[in-house]
Amino acid sequence: MRRIGLLFIAVALLGSVLHYPFSVQAAPPIATHAEAAALIDVQSGRLLFSRQGDKTMRVASLTKIMTAIVAIDHGRLSDQVKVSKSAYGKEGSSIYLKLGEEMSLKHLLYGMMLRSGNDAATAIAEHVGGSIDGFAYLMNEKARMIGMANTSFKNPHGLDEPEHYSTANDMAKLTAYALRNPVFQEIVKTKVKKAPNPNEAWDYTWFNKNKMLNLYEGSDGVKTGYTKLARRCLVSSATRNGQQLAVVTLNDPDDWSDHAKLLDYGFKHFPLADLIQKGEHVPGTQYVAGLRFSYPMLANERSQITTKIELHDANSVHSRLGEAGKLHYLLNGKDIGDVPLFIEGSSRLRLPDRSTFSFNETRQGEMTWPEKWLYILQFVVRDLFMGRTT
Repeated sequence: MRRIGLLFIAVALLGSVLHYPFSVQAAPPIATHAEAAALIDVQSGRLLFSRQGDKTMRVASLTKIMTAIVAIDHGRLSDQVKVSKSAYGKEGSSIYLKLGEEMSLKHLLYGMMLRSGNDAATAIAEHVGGSIDGFAYLMNEKARMIGMANTSFKNPHGLDEPEHYSTANDMAKLTAYALRNPVFQEIVKTKVKKAPNPNEAWDYTWFNKNKMLNLYEGSDGVKTGYTKLARRCLVSSATRNGQQLAVVTLNDPDDWSDHAKLLDYGFKHFPLADLIQKGEHVPGTQYVAGLRFSYPMLANERSQITTKIELHDANSVHSRLGEAGKLHYLLNGKDIGDVPLFIEGSSRLRLPDRSTFSFNETRQGEMTWPEKWLYILQFVVRDLFMGRTT
């Protein structure tokens, strides 16, 4: 019965998430050394800068961002994962796992994200997805669910392979999605991690390869990447004044410098603008805002913000729970998000805050309801027969 209840909750959430724009607005020019680059505001998902952002390219170990979030979403962190023959000695960067060694999924995630261990990525994929192909299927379904329209994953580690590619814009959207997961956020901001080592008298000690954590004030993630064909790839993030930004560069020989420059650019030109506070009265109405609403904007964009009110039917579930409607915010006529409306003094205003933004499929990559049902059913069946929660 618990799992049936979870199924209906998952379906309800899929049907209720918001759609918000993922587009670049006019802004001052800036140059980088990257073949492709993107800058995104994590909370809103607004793309602040993009250069060749939709060009399909190799992304090397940036792939592991997707591997990590799929494992976190569909695995169990306390699981003990046994290292298979295919994971042991996997080529490329490694945390030097032994054949048959067992390590928790949580520690494998740290080894994969801090040291870019391809052996850890392979072990994670086989455990969570049943096989490399099975896990790649989960990766691609997750990509489709969050609107990565120009991405195809074939493996969990990012070693060069035909039909394994993404774009700067898609990787930016994935990073924004992943950074809103507290487990992922904690892993990627960690500079040094120790983990039990069953083969030696000392613990594993992993130092994060992401130099931005030490080079840039407020840096808090996320992943480096390199192959001979992809060249230098990097995703970084930083938080200042309550705003978190993320940068993606692909094939960038001067990535550390470019990331600092792009982060500075974003914080300077697109600071968060508070449009309404929780409990604030909406002029001309009897309603107050149920949430604070902030959005990253250029200085001259404030005058381009308009609003519209959408009231719920009196017999709807929302109305019966006390929510009168929604206040939509539009930038140049495009909906950028909304906040719930309540009668002043409503007990609902005392509930914990949630984000005013949610991830959703893009219009181009939207799944049909039968596809959504099949996607959810897959994990329910997997939970029933493999004994793992999703």
